[in-house]
Amino acid sequence: MAQDIKKLLKQKVSHKTMPKNHEANFIKKLDTHFPEKKSTNFSWLSIAASILLLIGISYNFLHHEKPDTEIEILIVSDTKTLGDVSPTLKKVEEYYLASINLELSKLKYTKESKELFDGYLERLNDLNKEYKDLGIELTKSGPNEATINALIDNLKFRLNLLQHLKEQLKKLKNSETNHSEGNQII
Repeated sequence: MAQDIKKLLKQKVSHKTMPKNHEANFIKKLDTHFPEKKSTNFSWLSIAASILLLIGISYNFLHHEKPDTEIEILIVSDTKTLGDVSPTLKKVEEYYLASINLELSKLKYTKESKELFDGYLERLNDLNKEYKDLGIELTKSGPNEATINALIDNLKFRLNLLQHLKEQLKKLKNSETNHSEGNQII
């Protein structure tokens, strides 16, 4: 049963030349049996979307009366972020940051909602500072479960805070509308 491979190769080798289109046929067969998987890289798309959102937020705040407390934009250069730990955590971080920016761009600031708006923005600034501190801790002590969970929880809390602010502004607007309608009937 066992055969010498050298003898088999000598028997099978022919000195004919390969057909002219052999390489093209081989590549075609490879493509049909092993199609090339196209990897979609959304990193540039997410960066462009974030920049557009920041421009939209800036435009929105420039055309409305500025609150006393402004949102401090998170720029961490020397510290590690979740994206530096793993690609999966990078996706999580990008998702939350994009969602936070989206929620910020949807907020409508009015004179009537100034006090409510300022309170939430102050809390958001505190959370941004806490996120920076956690990034510094991540850089100094290296990735650990507690720090990573704290960073993710911070992002979740900021998103929830913005959604809650959006609901509160909606309730305030509805109550003002109902109040003004009540005055018109009388």
